[in-house]
Amino acid sequence: MKGVHGETDEENEWDHKISAGVMEGPADCSRIAEVRAVLKKMKRHKTPGLSGLAAEMIQATGDTGTQWLLDLCNGIVIPEHWKSSVVLPIYKGKGNPMECGSYRGIKLLEHAMKVVERIFEYRIRQQIEIDDMQASS
Repeated sequence: MKGVHGETDEENEWDHKISAGVMEGPADCSRIAEVRAVLKKMKRHKTPGLSGLAAEMIQATGDTGTQWLLDLCNGIVIPEHWKSSVVLPIYKGKGNPMECGSYRGIKLLEHAMKVVERIFEYRIRQQIEIDDMQASS
């Protein structure tokens, strides 16, 4: 494979071997244990998204908040404003503060949406196989 400048890109060579099993039937519903596990792994003291609903607030509601998130996962009813985020510029601490390059963006996402996304990601990863040509995380 040729790289951007014409050199051989051995690191990204592809062996063209593709194998993926077909999954049929309805998807399993998310389970309360999955929601609890994701909520437990959420980092504390993070700035929430536009709604102001932080992970700690959901955790503080106990079973009520956990059930609410489970219903969201299983119903796939995502509030429209959760699809938006706020990007805040944060000064890197070096360079000219008047130049855009001296800042990095921080994206504020809804914490409840993060829980839903992590459950979906976990589910997808259970269905796929990572081969030697893919990096795993």
